[in-house]
Amino acid sequence: MSEDRLTMQDPRFQYPRPPFDRQPQSPPGLAARMEPKPDHGEASYRGHGRLAGRRALITGADSGIGRAVAIAFAREGADVALGYLPSEEADARDVVALIEAAGRKAVALPGDVTSEAFCRALVAQASDALGGLDTLVINAGRQQTRPNVEAVSSEDFDRTLKTNLYAMHWIVQTAVPLLPPGGAVITTASVQAYEPSAILIDYATTKAGIVAYTKALAKQLIEKGIRVNAVAPGPFWTVLQPSGGQPPEKVEQFGAHSAFGRPGQPVELAPVYVLLASQEGSFITGEVYGVTGGAGIA
Repeated sequence: MSEDRLTMQDPRFQYPRPPFDRQPQSPPGLAARMEPKPDHGEASYRGHGRLAGRRALITGADSGIGRAVAIAFAREGADVALGYLPSEEADARDVVALIEAAGRKAVALPGDVTSEAFCRALVAQASDALGGLDTLVINAGRQQTRPNVEAVSSEDFDRTLKTNLYAMHWIVQTAVPLLPPGGAVITTASVQAYEPSAILIDYATTKAGIVAYTKALAKQLIEKGIRVNAVAPGPFWTVLQPSGGQPPEKVEQFGAHSAFGRPGQPVELAPVYVLLASQEGSFITGEVYGVTGGAGIA
Protein backbone atom coordinates (compact mmCIF):
# COMPACT_ATOMS: atom_id res chain seq x y z
CA MET A 1 0.00 0.00 0.00
CA SER A 2 1.20 3.47 -0.80
CA GLU A 3 2.10 5.67 2.16
CA ASP A 4 -0.37 8.19 0.75
CA ARG A 5 -3.64 6.64 -0.38
CA LEU A 6 -4.45 9.78 -2.42
CA THR A 7 -1.34 9.45 -4.60
CA MET A 8 -2.31 8.21 -8.06
CA GLN A 9 -1.62 4.48 -8.24
CA ASP A 10 -3.07 1.21 -9.51
CA PRO A 11 -6.09 0.63 -7.23
CA ARG A 12 -5.85 -3.13 -7.71
CA PHE A 13 -2.65 -3.18 -5.68
CA GLN A 14 -3.26 -0.29 -3.30
CA TYR A 15 -4.25 -2.60 -0.43
CA PRO A 16 -3.63 -6.24 0.60
CA ARG A 17 -4.88 -8.99 -1.67
CA PRO A 18 -5.85 -12.53 -0.71
CA PRO A 19 -5.01 -15.17 0.31
CA PHE A 20 -5.50 -14.24 3.97
CA ASP A 21 -5.31 -16.36 7.11
CA ARG A 22 -8.59 -17.88 8.28
CA GLN A 23 -8.39 -16.06 11.67
CA PRO A 24 -11.81 -17.04 13.08
CA GLN A 25 -13.25 -14.96 15.93
CA SER A 26 -16.39 -15.22 18.00
CA PRO A 27 -18.95 -12.58 17.01
CA PRO A 28 -18.93 -9.61 17.10
CA GLY A 29 -15.11 -9.80 16.99
CA LEU A 30 -12.42 -7.15 17.36
CA ALA A 31 -10.68 -5.35 14.52
CA ALA A 32 -7.44 -5.28 16.53
CA ARG A 33 -7.13 -9.06 16.08
CA MET A 34 -7.37 -9.03 12.27
CA GLU A 35 -4.43 -9.69 9.96
CA PRO A 36 -3.85 -7.78 7.81
CA LYS A 37 -5.15 -4.87 9.84
CA PRO A 38 -8.00 -3.04 8.12
CA ASP A 39 -7.36 0.56 7.11
CA HIS A 40 -10.08 2.64 8.77
CA GLY A 41 -8.22 5.85 7.99
CA GLU A 42 -6.31 5.98 11.27
CA ALA A 43 -3.21 7.28 9.49
CA SER A 44 -4.54 7.81 5.99
CA TYR A 45 -7.71 9.94 6.10
CA ARG A 46 -7.26 13.68 5.67
CA GLY A 47 -10.05 16.08 6.58
CA HIS A 48 -10.97 19.34 4.85
CA GLY A 49 -13.56 20.89 7.17
CA ARG A 50 -16.59 19.59 5.25
CA LEU A 51 -18.53 18.79 8.46
CA ALA A 52 -17.42 21.66 10.68
CA GLY A 53 -19.79 22.04 13.63
CA ARG A 54 -21.85 18.94 12.82
CA ARG A 55 -23.08 16.59 15.54
CA ALA A 56 -23.33 12.97 14.46
CA LEU A 57 -24.51 9.68 15.93
CA ILE A 58 -22.89 6.61 14.34
CA THR A 59 -23.88 3.06 15.28
CA GLY A 60 -21.44 0.19 14.97
CA ALA A 61 -18.69 2.80 15.30
CA ASP A 62 -16.05 0.67 17.03
CA SER A 63 -14.78 -1.11 13.91
CA GLY A 64 -15.28 -1.58 10.20
CA ILE A 65 -17.30 0.93 8.24
CA GLY A 66 -18.59 2.74 11.33
CA ARG A 67 -15.07 3.26 12.65
CA ALA A 68 -13.90 4.66 9.31
CA VAL A 69 -16.87 7.02 9.18
CA ALA A 70 -16.30 8.19 12.76
CA ILE A 71 -12.63 8.98 12.04
CA ALA A 72 -13.50 10.79 8.81
CA PHE A 73 -16.33 12.79 10.38
CA ALA A 74 -14.11 13.94 13.24
CA ARG A 75 -11.33 15.00 10.86
CA GLU A 76 -13.92 16.88 8.82
CA GLY A 77 -14.90 18.83 11.94
CA ALA A 78 -17.83 16.91 13.47
CA ASP A 79 -18.38 15.88 17.07
CA VAL A 80 -19.33 12.20 17.21
CA ALA A 81 -21.40 9.93 19.46
CA LEU A 82 -20.47 6.27 19.09
CA GLY A 83 -22.87 3.37 19.49
CA TYR A 84 -21.33 -0.11 19.94
CA LEU A 85 -21.68 -3.34 21.89
CA PRO A 86 -20.09 -3.45 25.37
CA SER A 87 -17.91 -6.38 24.24
CA GLU A 88 -16.36 -4.05 21.65
CA GLU A 89 -15.08 -1.59 24.26
CA ALA A 90 -11.40 -2.11 23.40
CA ASP A 91 -11.93 -1.12 19.76
CA ALA A 92 -14.24 1.73 20.76
CA ARG A 93 -11.63 3.24 23.09
CA ASP A 94 -9.23 3.46 20.15
CA VAL A 95 -11.84 5.34 18.11
CA VAL A 96 -12.55 7.75 20.97
CA ALA A 97 -8.83 8.53 21.18
CA LEU A 98 -8.64 9.18 17.43
CA ILE A 99 -11.64 11.53 17.52
CA GLU A 100 -10.19 13.44 20.44
CA ALA A 101 -6.81 13.63 18.70
CA ALA A 102 -8.63 15.39 15.85
CA GLY A 103 -9.78 18.00 18.37
CA ARG A 104 -13.41 16.91 18.39
CA LYS A 105 -15.74 15.63 21.09
CA ALA A 106 -16.33 11.87 21.35
CA VAL A 107 -19.22 10.37 23.30
CA ALA A 108 -19.08 6.61 23.96
CA LEU A 109 -22.50 4.96 24.29
CA PRO A 110 -22.24 1.17 24.65
CA GLY A 111 -25.32 -1.01 24.43
CA ASP A 112 -27.25 -3.51 22.33
CA VAL A 113 -29.36 -2.09 19.49
CA THR A 114 -31.66 -5.13 19.54
CA SER A 115 -33.22 -3.39 22.56
CA GLU A 116 -35.80 -0.76 21.67
CA ALA A 117 -35.23 0.97 25.01
CA PHE A 118 -31.52 1.25 24.35
CA CYS A 119 -32.01 2.60 20.81
CA ARG A 120 -34.29 5.35 22.05
CA ALA A 121 -31.99 6.17 24.96
CA LEU A 122 -29.01 6.18 22.59
CA VAL A 123 -30.50 9.01 20.54
CA ALA A 124 -31.46 11.03 23.61
CA GLN A 125 -28.06 10.59 25.23
CA ALA A 126 -26.21 11.47 22.03
CA SER A 127 -28.27 14.62 21.57
CA ASP A 128 -27.82 15.68 25.19
CA ALA A 129 -24.07 15.07 25.18
CA LEU A 130 -23.45 16.79 21.84
CA GLY A 131 -25.85 19.67 22.40
CA GLY A 132 -28.06 18.53 19.55
CA LEU A 133 -28.04 16.10 16.66
CA ASP A 134 -28.04 16.74 12.92
CA THR A 135 -26.54 13.60 11.35
CA LEU A 136 -27.40 9.92 11.75
CA VAL A 137 -25.29 7.09 10.37
CA ILE A 138 -27.13 3.83 10.98
CA ASN A 139 -24.51 1.20 10.39
CA ALA A 140 -24.56 -1.48 13.12
CA GLY A 141 -25.21 -4.84 11.52
CA ARG A 142 -25.38 -8.57 12.14
CA GLN A 143 -24.14 -11.03 9.51
CA GLN A 144 -23.84 -14.72 10.33
CA THR A 145 -23.46 -17.27 7.56
CA ARG A 146 -25.68 -20.36 7.54
CA PRO A 147 -25.33 -23.26 5.06
CA ASN A 148 -29.01 -23.47 4.14
CA VAL A 149 -32.45 -22.12 5.03
CA GLU A 150 -33.10 -24.97 7.49
CA ALA A 151 -30.13 -23.81 9.55
CA VAL A 152 -31.46 -20.26 9.99
CA SER A 153 -33.13 -20.54 13.38
CA SER A 154 -35.91 -18.28 14.57
CA GLU A 155 -33.38 -16.81 17.01
CA ASP A 156 -31.02 -16.07 14.09
CA PHE A 157 -33.73 -14.47 12.03
CA ASP A 158 -35.05 -12.44 14.95
CA ARG A 159 -31.65 -11.12 16.01
CA THR A 160 -30.61 -10.21 12.46
CA LEU A 161 -33.86 -8.34 11.81
CA LYS A 162 -33.72 -6.54 15.13
CA THR A 163 -30.08 -5.50 14.65
CA ASN A 164 -30.35 -4.46 11.02
CA LEU A 165 -33.97 -3.29 10.60
CA TYR A 166 -35.79 -2.73 13.87
CA ALA A 167 -32.90 -0.75 15.36
CA MET A 168 -32.85 1.49 12.30
CA HIS A 169 -36.54 2.22 12.74
CA TRP A 170 -36.33 2.86 16.47
CA ILE A 171 -33.35 5.20 16.06
CA VAL A 172 -34.88 7.10 13.14
CA GLN A 173 -38.25 7.43 14.84
CA THR A 174 -36.64 8.87 17.97
CA ALA A 175 -34.21 11.14 16.13
CA VAL A 176 -36.40 12.73 13.45
CA PRO A 177 -38.00 15.29 15.81
CA LEU A 178 -34.48 16.40 16.81
CA LEU A 179 -32.99 16.79 13.32
CA PRO A 180 -32.91 20.31 11.83
CA PRO A 181 -33.39 21.29 8.19
CA GLY A 182 -30.09 20.48 6.49
CA GLY A 183 -29.69 17.34 8.57
CA ALA A 184 -28.86 13.98 7.05
CA VAL A 185 -29.68 10.32 7.63
CA ILE A 186 -27.36 7.73 6.08
CA THR A 187 -28.07 4.01 6.23
CA THR A 188 -25.81 1.10 5.34
CA ALA A 189 -27.29 -1.33 2.83
CA SER A 190 -25.23 -3.84 0.82
CA VAL A 191 -24.71 -5.37 -2.59
CA GLN A 192 -26.47 -8.30 -0.87
CA ALA A 193 -29.73 -6.39 -1.30
CA TYR A 194 -29.36 -6.86 -5.07
CA GLU A 195 -27.25 -10.02 -5.45
CA PRO A 196 -27.91 -12.08 -2.31
CA SER A 197 -25.62 -14.93 -1.34
CA ALA A 198 -27.32 -18.25 -0.63
CA ILE A 199 -25.58 -18.48 2.77
CA LEU A 200 -26.71 -15.01 3.93
CA ILE A 201 -30.46 -15.28 3.47
CA ASP A 202 -31.52 -13.37 6.60
CA TYR A 203 -28.80 -10.72 6.22
CA ALA A 204 -29.63 -10.13 2.55
CA THR A 205 -33.32 -9.84 3.42
CA THR A 206 -32.60 -7.06 5.90
CA LYS A 207 -30.35 -5.20 3.47
CA ALA A 208 -33.11 -5.17 0.85
CA GLY A 209 -35.42 -3.85 3.56
CA ILE A 210 -32.95 -1.06 4.36
CA VAL A 211 -33.01 0.05 0.72
CA ALA A 212 -36.81 0.25 0.67
CA TYR A 213 -36.98 1.96 4.08
CA THR A 214 -34.37 4.53 3.05
CA LYS A 215 -36.16 5.43 -0.17
CA ALA A 216 -39.53 5.76 1.57
CA LEU A 217 -38.06 7.80 4.43
CA ALA A 218 -36.34 10.13 1.97
CA LYS A 219 -39.74 11.01 0.47
CA GLN A 220 -41.06 11.90 3.92
CA LEU A 221 -38.13 13.80 5.34
CA ILE A 222 -37.34 16.05 2.39
CA GLU A 223 -40.50 17.86 3.47
CA LYS A 224 -38.53 18.79 6.60
CA GLY A 225 -35.38 19.65 4.64
CA ILE A 226 -33.62 16.44 5.75
CA ARG A 227 -31.85 14.24 3.21
CA VAL A 228 -31.83 10.43 3.47
CA ASN A 229 -29.50 8.14 1.52
CA ALA A 230 -27.93 4.69 1.71
CA VAL A 231 -24.48 3.31 0.95
CA ALA A 232 -24.34 -0.23 -0.45
CA PRO A 233 -20.87 -1.77 0.06
CA GLY A 234 -19.55 -4.86 -1.64
CA PRO A 235 -16.77 -7.00 -0.10
CA PHE A 236 -15.02 -4.92 2.57
CA TRP A 237 -12.30 -6.13 4.91
CA THR A 238 -14.01 -5.72 8.28
CA VAL A 239 -14.25 -7.82 11.42
CA LEU A 240 -17.76 -8.82 10.36
CA GLN A 241 -16.18 -11.34 7.96
CA PRO A 242 -13.92 -13.51 10.18
CA SER A 243 -16.37 -13.37 13.11
CA GLY A 244 -18.96 -15.55 11.37
CA GLY A 245 -19.97 -13.37 8.45
CA GLN A 246 -18.18 -15.71 6.03
CA PRO A 247 -17.13 -19.38 6.25
CA PRO A 248 -13.42 -19.67 7.18
CA GLU A 249 -12.45 -20.88 3.72
CA LYS A 250 -14.11 -17.83 2.14
CA VAL A 251 -12.22 -15.50 4.48
CA GLU A 252 -9.00 -16.84 2.96
CA GLN A 253 -10.06 -15.62 -0.49
CA PHE A 254 -12.26 -12.73 0.57
CA GLY A 255 -12.51 -10.09 -2.16
CA ALA A 256 -10.58 -12.16 -4.71
CA HIS A 257 -13.58 -12.22 -7.05
CA SER A 258 -14.02 -8.45 -7.14
CA ALA A 259 -12.86 -6.64 -10.25
CA PHE A 260 -9.90 -5.43 -8.19
CA GLY A 261 -8.86 -8.89 -6.99
CA ARG A 262 -9.01 -7.66 -3.38
CA PRO A 263 -11.53 -6.51 -0.78
CA GLY A 264 -12.17 -2.85 -0.14
CA GLN A 265 -10.81 -1.19 2.98
CA PRO A 266 -13.19 0.74 5.25
CA VAL A 267 -11.42 4.04 4.58
CA GLU A 268 -12.37 3.69 0.91
CA LEU A 269 -16.03 4.06 1.91
CA ALA A 270 -15.61 7.00 4.28
CA PRO A 271 -15.60 9.76 1.62
CA VAL A 272 -19.01 8.64 0.36
CA TYR A 273 -20.52 9.02 3.84
CA VAL A 274 -18.83 12.41 4.18
CA LEU A 275 -20.36 13.56 0.89
CA LEU A 276 -23.83 12.39 1.88
CA ALA A 277 -23.59 14.10 5.28
CA SER A 278 -22.12 17.35 3.99
CA GLN A 279 -23.71 20.32 2.29
CA GLU A 280 -21.82 19.28 -0.84
CA GLY A 281 -24.51 16.59 -1.14
CA SER A 282 -27.31 19.17 -0.96
CA PHE A 283 -29.22 17.80 -3.99
CA ILE A 284 -28.84 14.11 -3.12
CA THR A 285 -31.66 12.21 -1.43
CA GLY A 286 -33.33 8.84 -1.83
CA GLU A 287 -30.20 7.42 -3.45
CA VAL A 288 -28.28 4.20 -2.90
CA TYR A 289 -24.55 4.63 -3.52
CA GLY A 290 -22.91 1.37 -4.53
CA VAL A 291 -19.25 0.89 -3.58
CA THR A 292 -18.95 -2.70 -4.69
CA GLY A 293 -15.54 -3.20 -6.27
CA GLY A 294 -17.02 -3.31 -9.76
CA ALA A 295 -20.06 -5.50 -9.09
CA GLY A 296 -22.53 -2.62 -9.38
CA ILE A 297 -26.08 -2.53 -8.07
CA ALA A 298 -29.30 -2.78 -10.06
